Amino acid sequence: MRAANRFWQYLVVPTILVGAIGATRAAELNPAAVIYKLPDQIPWGPVNANGAQSAVVVGDPGKPGFYAVYNKWTKGNHFSRPHFHPNDRYIVVLQGTWWVGSGPKFDPANTTPMPAGSFVTHFAKQVHWDGAKDEDAVLLIMGEGPGTSTAAEEK
Repeated sequence: MRAANRFWQYLVVPTILVGAIGATRAAELNPAAVIYKLPDQIPWGPVNANGAQSAVVVGDPGKPGFYAVYNKWTKGNHFSRPHFHPNDRYIVVLQGTWWVGSGPKFDPANTTPMPAGSFVTHFAKQVHWDGAKDEDAVLLIMGEGPGTSTAAEEK
């Protein structure tokens, strides 16, 4: 009986390991059907003076047409100032908590938290501002370009 158990251990365990190793190999994808960038292949820009960093993943936000941009607000009470965009923008919070305010008065204490998984629409020509407080917030921002920004802060 013990010999039979050892036989199965020596046969089954290596078979499972070989199967698991084979399953981790990636299939080659047809580039005419699918292209992709892994996280370490996405070119992030430098962190700007407001504490934000971005990476364009599709299109060009400075030109007409669809675009998608990753935006990271770094922790430490980093916020944009009140502004608006010419077109609607659609935002998904991928990581962290993103803090959003609206109107021309800049007041980071009067913001609404958007946790990971939230979906937000910034409507065209409506004043808003946003950022991060005690943790980084990573967003996916999508819209139709040009995605320019016009300052609208109440002084």
